[in-house]
Amino acid sequence: MENSRVEKAIFAAGCFWGVEETFRNIKGVVSTLVGYTGGHTENPSYREVCSDTTGHAEAVEVTFDPEMVSYKELLDAFWASHDPTTPDRQGPDIGSQYRSAIFYHGEEQKRLAEESKKDLNASGVYSLPVVTEISEASEFYPAEEYHQKYLLKRGIVHCG
Repeated sequence: MENSRVEKAIFAAGCFWGVEETFRNIKGVVSTLVGYTGGHTENPSYREVCSDTTGHAEAVEVTFDPEMVSYKELLDAFWASHDPTTPDRQGPDIGSQYRSAIFYHGEEQKRLAEESKKDLNASGVYSLPVVTEISEASEFYPAEEYHQKYLLKRGIVHCG
């Protein structure tokens, strides 16, 4: 990765363990970090986020090399990895911390995220509207160490 320019993207699509695994396995992703963002509590703990009172989403900060993988390709992986029509829920996980959200860095990411959401809504793939929040990235708080690469450390490919 010498002399390459890296960018960051932040996605929330339910429990961050599975979301991290989705992005960690994409060629061109340099690193992933699970954490909390989009809320009002400074440096929250997992327990606080799970109380559904911090406003934060469980999210993954993806550092990627745009010469190897485009932001659009990351958006495609994001949409394919979860159900973006369920507000504050993914599968059995319920609460605002499990919401579908894209936290963009800069106007280009914002434009691409909004365009991809509009295209997905128009595609007819889902009978319900896509409820994914698209917001400017704010402070990202890394989750506790035991959450980092949680599935990889346990030899698990995806959440049940």
